[in-house]
Amino acid sequence: MVATHFERITSSDGVMGGQPCLRGLRIPVATVVNMVADGMSTDEILAAFPDLEAADVREALLYAAEAVRTLRTPV
Repeated sequence: MVATHFERITSSDGVMGGQPCLRGLRIPVATVVNMVADGMSTDEILAAFPDLEAADVREALLYAAEAVRTLRTPV
């Protein structure tokens, strides 16, 4: 397994209960991934969360992909 370092993903017990968030902001990775899954474009997500950058959306998706890749739960 290749270790992946995520520069834009942070987690702190004091921020959103420890959920992975983007750059210390109170914007959970799961929220951004769900927005993409709902069909929103990066531009639409950035309009909804002006503090985000396009690289945040991309890294949120990479983080989710890595989480699923390492998950060992049967479908």
